[in-house]
Amino acid sequence: MRVSEGDILDASDIKVGASLFDLELYLIGRKIEEHPWIARADVERSFPDQVVIRVVEREVRAIIDLGYLYYVDKAGVVFKMLDAADQLNYPVITGIDRQYLLDNPDQTQDSLNLALLLMNELDSRTIFNLEDVSEIHYDQQEGMILHTRIGGVPVRLGKMGFRAKLERLERIYSDLEPRLMALKYIDLNVSDRVIVKVDVKRTVGRS
Repeated sequence: MRVSEGDILDASDIKVGASLFDLELYLIGRKIEEHPWIARADVERSFPDQVVIRVVEREVRAIIDLGYLYYVDKAGVVFKMLDAADQLNYPVITGIDRQYLLDNPDQTQDSLNLALLLMNELDSRTIFNLEDVSEIHYDQQEGMILHTRIGGVPVRLGKMGFRAKLERLERIYSDLEPRLMALKYIDLNVSDRVIVKVDVKRTVGRS
């Protein structure tokens, strides 16, 4: 667990010697949920003189770049700014800035849900999956754009039909992978096709 018993007790703000009947259990739970790593806290009286606190911790699913790096949980909640002790080995979501998040919370949530949907689909694949991705970029017009770990090649996926598009990519990925450094982009938005654009500058520069 990331949150210790002491952390939970501190967050609850329950005073030593407080009467069991005077405790506002709902408010105590909400206070505990203010801790960035706590997704839910249930607080119950246990007679004659105890309080039982059950918590559910957040699970990191991704990192989002909002100018500063923040963790995103499995529900798409942005919940903690990273510090020096935090791990970075999670997929990175870009394309959403902090001001847009503050001004458009509902649209931001839709965008994060779309990114998580794509990540879940990548998790289920064997040939091209999250291990092959360095960045998941959201564009308001184009939708989701992956960047390959090798070469940083943009892979355009739009806003729907991720499974069918990734299946088309996987059918030719073994041939594409050795050539990634020479590609400008891969577009999966045309039905039944994979459009590959060669980067002339990269090709000419290779020895």
